[in-house]
Amino acid sequence: MMSSLALQYVVIALAVIGSAVVVVRKQFPGTVRRLRTASALWLLREQRAPALRRLGRRLAPEASATAAGCGGCSGCDD
Repeated sequence: MMSSLALQYVVIALAVIGSAVVVVRKQFPGTVRRLRTASALWLLREQRAPALRRLGRRLAPEASATAAGCGGCSGCDD
């Protein structure tokens, strides 16, 4: 009984976290891009382990050729 209640709480917590991530990515694309860039730069330092540097390369946002004030949502391409 107790383990099923704990499992239920874990599933609900994962759903709430997933929903929050989707909302943040949709509503604040510029902030998400800046956070990804800062995290990638931190991971790509020379003294980091190779696995962390690979993660940093995957985490880095794609280069954008859009206007400077754009958040990078690619909404202009539609």
